[in-house]
Amino acid sequence: MRLLLLRHADARTVASSDAERPLSEKGVEQARRVGAFCRNHELLPNIVLCSPLLRARQTAEGFVSAAGTDPAMVCQFLACGMSPNTALAELKPYQFLDTVLLIGHEPDFSNLVAHLLDPTGGVSIHIRKASLTLLELPRLQLGTATLEFSIPCRLLP
Repeated sequence: MRLLLLRHADARTVASSDAERPLSEKGVEQARRVGAFCRNHELLPNIVLCSPLLRARQTAEGFVSAAGTDPAMVCQFLACGMSPNTALAELKPYQFLDTVLLIGHEPDFSNLVAHLLDPTGGVSIHIRKASLTLLELPRLQLGTATLEFSIPCRLLP
């Protein structure tokens, strides 16, 4: 399985609650830019799973609009506080798909990548907002991944 991770795009800092923070204009453009990049480079996911938080849902909307994929499926496990073991358990039904895209948050994604690369979590990584990260997973198991790339949106062509 190819596992794509897209950290939510740039969001406004003021809202009634953290869960309701919308994307900024910059964030809307970032989400579309990542979607167009995936479409143009044949990195289209079979399924898009996103956090229920507004900024992640809006990132998913911009991504799928630009990529031309099916709408995202909102998944509670991608809300802030996801553990690597939870992610693996929730991904099990999708393990036979070619490519799965997750849209979520920090520090969850950095922690997930660290544990997928090294089961002790000894790898240090930071996933920036609107960054696209690709992991190859021969098995849905900690320590089995190969990091193919992690590209900040500002570096996408």
